[in-house]
Order: sequence, then C-alpha cells, then structure tokens
Amino acid sequence: MSTVNTPSTANSTSHTSPASPSPGTPGRLTSLGPVGLVLAGGISVQFGGALAVTLMPRAGALGVVALRLLAAAIVLLLVCRPRLRGHSRADWGTVVVFGIAMGAMNGLFYEAVDRIPLGPAVTLEVLGPLALSVLASRRAINALWAGLALAGVFLLGGGGFGELDPIGVAFAVGAGAMWAAYIIFSARTGRRFPQADGLALAMAVAALLFLPLGVAEAGTRLLDPTTIALGSAVAVLSSVLPYTLELLALRRLPASTFAILMSLEPAIAATAGFLVLGQSLAPAQAAAIALVIAASIGAVRTQIGRGKATLPNGDR
Repeated sequence: MSTVNTPSTANSTSHTSPASPSPGTPGRLTSLGPVGLVLAGGISVQFGGALAVTLMPRAGALGVVALRLLAAAIVLLLVCRPRLRGHSRADWGTVVVFGIAMGAMNGLFYEAVDRIPLGPAVTLEVLGPLALSVLASRRAINALWAGLALAGVFLLGGGGFGELDPIGVAFAVGAGAMWAAYIIFSARTGRRFPQADGLALAMAVAALLFLPLGVAEAGTRLLDPTTIALGSAVAVLSSVLPYTLELLALRRLPASTFAILMSLEPAIAATAGFLVLGQSLAPAQAAAIALVIAASIGAVRTQIGRGKATLPNGDR
C-alpha cells in the first residue's frame, strides 16, 4: 500500500462538520489539529461501541450495524445535502468502495464482538491499521513505532488469543483489514468530494448494503422505539462524529502516522469499558496503554521532525 498524503489540490476546500453546516464550524473543528481530530474521533467511536454492546441483545449484531449505518446516513444526507451531479466515474467508484469498506468494517467487527469480548476484538482489529503503517511508511523508524504499538495491543489482549472463539477472531482480523481499506479510501474520498459530501454518500452505500441483512436478523425488533433511539445514539457516536473527524484529519495527516494513532483505540476502548460497562484495568493493561501512547507520540514527533507539520490551510 502506498502512502496516502493529501495533496495541495484540496487546500481550498472548506470542511464542514455534519454536526453543523455553519461557516464557523470548520475553523473550530480543524483548530484541534489533525492529531486532535483523530483522538476525538477515537473517543467517540469507542464510547459508541460500548453503548452498542448493550444494544445487541435487542437487535442482534447485524441489526445494530443496520441501525447505526441507516441513522448515520440519514443525518449526513440531511445536513450535507451532497450534489449527485458533476462527479466523474472515478469519483463514484471511490465513494462506492469507501462505502463497502465502511459497511464491511462495521459488520465484521460487530460479528466479532458478538463472539469474543470487546477488548480483544478491538485489539485484533487494530492490527489492520498497524500493518498499513508498516507497509505505507518509507522510514525504518515508523516500523519501530508500529512494533511498539503492536507489543502494546498484544499485552492489552492478555498476551495471547488462544482461548477465543476462532470465528470471532477471524471476524475481528477481517474488520482490521477493512479498517485499513477505510483509511485509504477515506483519504481519497476527502480529496475528491467537498466538505463531508463523500462521507454522506458512502454512508448511504453502506446502509443500503446492510439494511436487508439487519432486517433479516432482527425483523420487527428494529421498529422498537427504544431500539431506534439507542441505535441513533450509537450512529452519532460511532459513525457521524468519528468518521467526519477522521476524514478531516486524513486531509492533513500522512496515512502512516494516522494508522499508528489508531493503535490508541484499544486503550480508549478499555477506558470506555471501565466507565460504561464496569470493566476494570489490570496492571498489564495499564502498561499496554502506556506502550501504545508512547508509540503514537513517537509517530507524531517523527512526522513533525521531518517537516511534515501541516499548516492551517492544509499546505505541507
């Protein structure tokens, strides 16, 4: 996989969050910086994931995915109102593949957490972005940071996964592969579509793919008002906010650095599990968090040291 760096052709594009289409919002969001955007997205998605675990008994794994994607697509389409004309065949191809990767990533992950605990599932899933980091990077130092993060995520998983359901493990690893594809095509979509238009269209593609699967599994349970409300909350926390923040970040951050920052996800998931699901942290898990944070800081410092710090308008 090649490094996905955002070219200066997107510099003049204004960035609007789905949360608010007002002109002032992009400045407030992007003032966080690309690293801040990634961290905010990670916090949102993991707390949304913890809420989704509580929803699964009501709607099943595929039902939760269908609700999440459908609600997110509706919100994004209403707020962004993307143009359907004026796009090339390559533009549409990119956004369709982005939508497929997004939907597959969600579906595989929720099938995984339906079979194995949330912590190991996130730990296995993050191997996809870590592999992307090594493959995309052209410097040996980034392989070192990836290795450090990899040690951390395995420590967070208890040092091994031999006792886990092999089908759940396979789903989690597959979700990681789709996560790597999501990183690449999110960046490409961000360059081809203004604001969050491409994200809205891709979310609609993912929702259309998974709605029949969700209906087949959950049936009329998807129409329960409580289920709809919880599913909508999961959609905002796990799709609308994080995907928008990550899309903005990928316009200004190299894919290799972004991928290593994704190694923070197991640590954030552990924190969300403690606060939402009552799961405590063991000393080894705390050490693992320290390792992945050190790897992420090292990756960011390496980027800045190479003169890759991004200017406010997106120029490098």
